[in-house]
Amino acid sequence: MNEAKISFPIAEPFSVQKTTKPHKKAIVLFSGGLDSTTCLYWALAQGYQCETLTVTYGQRHAREIESAQKIAAKLGVKTHFIDVHLPWLATSSLVDATQSLPDQPLAEIEKHGIPSTYVPGRNLLFLSMAGSLLDSVDADAIIAGPNAVDFSGYPDCTPDFYKAAAQALNRGTKKGVTEGIEVLAPLMYLSKADIVRLAAQLKVPFELTWSCYAGGDKPCGTCDSCKLRARGFALAGVKDTSLD
Repeated sequence: MNEAKISFPIAEPFSVQKTTKPHKKAIVLFSGGLDSTTCLYWALAQGYQCETLTVTYGQRHAREIESAQKIAAKLGVKTHFIDVHLPWLATSSLVDATQSLPDQPLAEIEKHGIPSTYVPGRNLLFLSMAGSLLDSVDADAIIAGPNAVDFSGYPDCTPDFYKAAAQALNRGTKKGVTEGIEVLAPLMYLSKADIVRLAAQLKVPFELTWSCYAGGDKPCGTCDSCKLRARGFALAGVKDTSLD
């Protein structure tokens, strides 16, 4: 039985080097947001042949999906878009548009427990789908963008969760039990400012990314995601061209 291979591979967050193992294929979980876009650009810089997986699950807006489509087209990577309809996900304010999105001071975001924007089991679902796709296309790795530093307290964005998921994927997929697969979370221990700096180095098109929970033509500036993103850009000293 192969041991699970989970890594948070950016020790020096601004060092981007080509991999010594060419021709490896990765499935990148891709929402069109800043973090997942940075992961995609990072994976390509590492030499991975990438395919993206984008999942719609009844979000209150489709703005981030539009971003995912534009960025994938710009990069010329193969994309997979999946619609998942699970009615019970409407317990989340990201799905149920009749609920109010959290609007609390930036300093309080990480102190109030799991917010209403939590989507039950979302990352577990996404990683399972990515594992199925990986097996089908004979990929070697799954790359995702969770962050346990500047985040809203979601339980499925933690190192412990991803370590457990990697173990399950290595025991529940053909590629996992025969060769072993990697689950990479390169942004796990980076601050949002670190992520912005890395993205700038990788030349991520910030104007094409979307992080706002509310949708619309321009970011709302008041949801948790907008506030964390704005602080990251401010601390990094980088202009967020999505606000132009």
